[in-house]
Amino acid sequence: MMKFAGHRVLESAGSPVVMGVLNITPDSFSDGGQFLELDAAVARAVQMAAEGADIIDVGPESSRPGAEPVEPVEQIRRAVPVIEAVRQALPEMVISIDTSSAQVAAAAVEVGADVVNDITALGGDPGMARLVAESGAVVALMHMQGTPDTMQRAPHYADVVTEVKSFLAARADVAIAAGVDPGRIIVDPGIGFGKTVEHNCALIRRLDELVELGFPVLLGASRKSMVRAFVGNEASGILAGSSMCALAGAVAGARIVRVHDVAETVALLRAAAPAVSPRR
Repeated sequence: MMKFAGHRVLESAGSPVVMGVLNITPDSFSDGGQFLELDAAVARAVQMAAEGADIIDVGPESSRPGAEPVEPVEQIRRAVPVIEAVRQALPEMVISIDTSSAQVAAAAVEVGADVVNDITALGGDPGMARLVAESGAVVALMHMQGTPDTMQRAPHYADVVTEVKSFLAARADVAIAAGVDPGRIIVDPGIGFGKTVEHNCALIRRLDELVELGFPVLLGASRKSMVRAFVGNEASGILAGSSMCALAGAVAGARIVRVHDVAETVALLRAAAPAVSPRR
């Protein structure tokens, strides 16, 4: 069970909850520019809700390999009207803000965001841990080696799963020390963030080791380069590969899967639910 700041209590018995990606950027790797206009963004959120999304993750800054940072004021300009409108259209929806800026997170939470999805695991802004603690938001702590600009140049690990697990445990300790309720922490291995295809596969294959940390695990492999490495660039192959990664994560114990293709993922997870038993 996961409770999000006064909105829905999400149950993950049988299959993980689904986080639908809503990128409001011109340069995201797979859907940049599609949802820049407010009406288009809200329509996409409503569509994902109808398809079975449990969480809408609003992204005002691309984190694709090589991406340049976006100033907080621009992130706020992009995100706040969307979150306000999605909250009005979908009063019970759990809304996440994908940012590593405390200023952006504060503005997003003020207008209705429940989750701060931080790819720097509270390490990118010294004010983020305090903001999360004081706001009562849920926080998703993600592992990344390097920054979006540098992360894919030469990622290296002695044992990627052990190192990612140790990092996430340490960052959870930082959050708790800052006053964040342990029940409001999610951990994310950061598929594609400073990892080779082999690293990503090892993390999915051994995801149960991250489940041992005791926090809900979020898995986001949707449409990423590791999928394309196996299936090529045809849309049908990318969809199938992304969905199968979500299913593999569910079998290994992921409580949340972050996806672009909500309807297809939800259908697959529901069909597989009798065989999936998420580890608590």
